[in-house]
Amino acid sequence: MNILITGGAGFLGQRLAQALLIGELKQTVTSLTLADIAPLRDAALLADKRVRGVTGDLKALLGDGLMQDIGGVFHLAAAVSGECEADIDVGLRTNLDTTRALLDACRASIQAPRLVFSSSLAVYGGDMPDVIADNTLPQPQNSYGTQKFMCEQLIADYTRKGYLDGRSVRLPTVTVRPGKPNKAASGFMSGVIREPLAGVDAVCPVDPATGVWITSPRRAVAGLIAAFNTPRAQWGSRTAMNLPGLSVRVADMLAALERHAGARVAARVRVEKDDIVSSIVGGWPWRFDTVRARGLGLSGPAAMDELIAEYVADYPDAVHG
Repeated sequence: MNILITGGAGFLGQRLAQALLIGELKQTVTSLTLADIAPLRDAALLADKRVRGVTGDLKALLGDGLMQDIGGVFHLAAAVSGECEADIDVGLRTNLDTTRALLDACRASIQAPRLVFSSSLAVYGGDMPDVIADNTLPQPQNSYGTQKFMCEQLIADYTRKGYLDGRSVRLPTVTVRPGKPNKAASGFMSGVIREPLAGVDAVCPVDPATGVWITSPRRAVAGLIAAFNTPRAQWGSRTAMNLPGLSVRVADMLAALERHAGARVAARVRVEKDDIVSSIVGGWPWRFDTVRARGLGLSGPAAMDELIAEYVADYPDAVHG
């Protein structure tokens, strides 16, 4: 099968590509196209003859025949939460308009491809129950969440029409991510762990009592692949599926950092509240009952210590104490 990953040069896109290449998809991956606005730089991926890196605006690439012979799509490309809140036009253009263009390219293809869409817990907000269930009505309270929910609905309708086989999965915040901070409101959840472990000071922009719903990169990738691998009849509802995660307060994340690396490292984090970030993150739910995902054999991390241990194991060169 020929697979397309949008946002393929990003952190999660590259992790997903690595998993697909070692055979975690039930179908044999004949070719893997990683499309992104930024060039693919991972040497191991570029060295694999099955991998093709394509750089440019996704809508333009689609117009140039990007979907030709593609049987499966993982749609990860998106403008992030803080970016969308700062400029609604950027969010609408990158998230909504580009997604519709991708869906129309799927519709025009000879085969109705299977498409997995990376949505977000940001679709929830407002007056929510204490625990979010799979059938809890999304009420997004920011532009990013609104755009993600709109995309979910488009994918569900195109699936109903038979234009594609779409599966939307709502990811918890994925942490700990390597590299530099981005414009995501949730980016600090990686930063307050990653930077102190690298010997750098970090800022926590929210009250440490804030509750968050998080998962690790490995478990996020496993969830995306499970969504693709699941037979259509077993997938069931066209509504989005919430992936399992870990309910934890930011203070508990910092306590886990201290357990792992000691008080000196944990002291590198200082709290400086940012009202915009606090408003966005504080409006997200952090307790979920993910019955549907657990029925597919998926699970969330057992504790924050697991996420830190995974990061240290996967990126030992980024840890300096």
